[in-house]
Amino acid sequence: MNAEDSIPVGIVVERREIDNPWQDYIFAPVAIIPGAPPMETMDEWKELQHGDGWVHYHAGTLDLKLLSAETDGYRTNLSNPQPYVYIVMTPGEEADEPEIVPFIVTASPHEAEGYTEDSEQIVEGVPMPPEMVAWVREFIVKNHVEEPFKKRKRKAYDPKKDGFRGAKGPLQ
Repeated sequence: MNAEDSIPVGIVVERREIDNPWQDYIFAPVAIIPGAPPMETMDEWKELQHGDGWVHYHAGTLDLKLLSAETDGYRTNLSNPQPYVYIVMTPGEEADEPEIVPFIVTASPHEAEGYTEDSEQIVEGVPMPPEMVAWVREFIVKNHVEEPFKKRKRKAYDPKKDGFRGAKGPLQ
């Protein structure tokens, strides 16, 4: 049986001005808001605070899902001095969408790593709040099943079976 649990998480994105002739600013996720209310639309970012050259926005609310099949990844994350929640953001494709859109939020570094293969996506970790660390730890305790290590057995080499197909013997 696969157990799962989830919590809504607000994604806080920073837009920071940069000194670059081709780009005026960069976006990066900087925090999460556990239990954040859903946004009416992901197109309308809500400004939270601003400073000299930067603005923080509530860019969207996504469900952070914990799955029993991913408990090994959660354990790896919690074993670090600072556990993270990983946020995957993708470029907005429609004209009325923001430049980047929150796509996935996960507590598994293994799942997050899978999204780094696409150079278009932004994958960043933000510090996991203590109450969320406790929630993930409780999920692991209830649902983790240790998989016994299975060593593969090597097959004996058989020169008649192995080798090149159609080979008649050693090369001359």
